Amino acid sequence: MKNIVVLSGAGISKESGINTFRDSDGLWENHRVEDVANFDSWQKNQDLVRRFYNQRRKQAMEALPNQGHKELVRLEKYFNVSIITQNIDDLHERAGSKNVIHLHGEIKKVRSVRDPNYIISLQGWELTEDDKDKYQEPLRPHIVWFGEAVPMIEPAINLCQKADILIIVGTSLVVYPAAGLLNYASKDCVKYLVDPNDVKADLRDITFIKENASVGVRKVVEDIFNRNNIIGE
Repeated sequence: MKNIVVLSGAGISKESGINTFRDSDGLWENHRVEDVANFDSWQKNQDLVRRFYNQRRKQAMEALPNQGHKELVRLEKYFNVSIITQNIDDLHERAGSKNVIHLHGEIKKVRSVRDPNYIISLQGWELTEDDKDKYQEPLRPHIVWFGEAVPMIEPAINLCQKADILIIVGTSLVVYPAAGLLNYASKDCVKYLVDPNDVKADLRDITFIKENASVGVRKVVEDIFNRNNIIGE
């Protein structure tokens, strides 16, 4: 069974009504996004950081998977599909995808500052100062902040190295280290890129479909089925 690896970014979630991490003017309540997305900010103003992620969490929980998410699930009947997402929502899982790696963390989870392996699911959307870890210290969002290591990058690299087909959807390929994953795919790997915008990546060996995720992913799935003589459902 062929290995399909999907690298997804903010573009696929945006169709479900989830705002991108940075809005048009780069500000949130007159704060730079960097001011609520690094550990120094957490140490200086935990309430501010909690409010920012509580809003993101509530929005993510109210959103629904779109057709782009659902189209990827169709591939699992015929291929070994793994999804590497830069998104912190769980829309891939709720659509039915079984193997999902979150590079930048998960909005519905929180973790201990002292013990990074102490990770739990948050009940509801609101994290408060009363939510404590086993050391009775405040739990922080389970998000990879600026300046922090990306612990799931090595498993993601391994998947890309073994990919027979790579589908990139909804990402501009400018945020590293995620953008570098494309370089680990073999020269024989069939590559697709779905995005409604122009991208700066080298597209010489990539089939570029300039569409939003819902339309573009369906076109990719149908092309994969045709190439592999599969009569899709």
